[in-house]
Amino acid sequence: MNKNNNLPLLNVKELKKYFPIRSGFFQKVVGNIIAVDGVSFSIQKGETFGLVGESGCGKSTTGLCIIKLIEPDSGEIFFKDKNITSMNNNEFRSMRKKIQIIFQDPYGSLNPRMTIGNIIGEALEIHKLCNNQKEKNEWISAMIKRVGLLPEYINRYPHEFSGGQRQRIGIARALAVNPEIIIADEPVSALDVSIQSQIINLLQDIQEELGLSYLFIAHDLSVVKHISNRIGVMYLGKIIELADKIDFFNNPLHPYSQSLLSAIPIPDPFNKPKRIILKGDVPSPANLPSGCRFHSRCPKVIKICKIEPPNFKDYGNNHYAACHLLN
Repeated sequence: MNKNNNLPLLNVKELKKYFPIRSGFFQKVVGNIIAVDGVSFSIQKGETFGLVGESGCGKSTTGLCIIKLIEPDSGEIFFKDKNITSMNNNEFRSMRKKIQIIFQDPYGSLNPRMTIGNIIGEALEIHKLCNNQKEKNEWISAMIKRVGLLPEYINRYPHEFSGGQRQRIGIARALAVNPEIIIADEPVSALDVSIQSQIINLLQDIQEELGLSYLFIAHDLSVVKHISNRIGVMYLGKIIELADKIDFFNNPLHPYSQSLLSAIPIPDPFNKPKRIILKGDVPSPANLPSGCRFHSRCPKVIKICKIEPPNFKDYGNNHYAACHLLN
């Protein structure tokens, strides 16, 4: 048996990304915005890993670092057994067709001056995946049909489509180069609720058909619950809880996760959990709290939380969390 069969498709180890804060006439660095601070997780073939948290916690930056649209400061990212963080742009170009991204904004992520055919076909040209124009047009039409649109849309422009249709075009663009993993960066948050379920169902159908893996980035836990196999919760640049979906929703360990889950609307008023309201605002990633980063908002804070960062530990069944209350 090939030992590589047990390797995760994607393995992120201690990923860090800081953005410098500059000030003064000479633009001297006076501090850092700590966007991603030692994030580690893996994704198996055919799996959906949900990465959740409030806006500004670093989840989108994590996704952009993986696809190298932002260069990480340190850490390692392995695709199968290849360390993509050590690759230069030319080396990574052939790898990029295996790792694609769907962006959050279906309006800003499509070039308004290009037809849908050219938007989807651009990557085919870059990676030289078609031998001639006829083959290219057939492949583009197949991608358009796969996402539930009509092939005759090939010569239309993005402004002629609704938000949901534009996101389908973004999905078709990602699928065009036969990727193995897709980073879905809040792909439904800009869409109407009625359209969100259609896009989620489309992503699941495509995953089942092609055996794709997803890194699904979102702030809405109800959406993540529907599509994910495992879930990681981020807060101020760190993953503070990671678990199988069923374990996470049945037994959230971290107070922050418990608060997020209490905010999910439940139609049954008799089984509705008590809402956990967090005090204050999320601290600035340029001025992080000492100790546990959540202590300034935590309803269960104790003295050690303000002094010492908690360890990220396995509390059974591969359910990890970083909280002093669990020790």
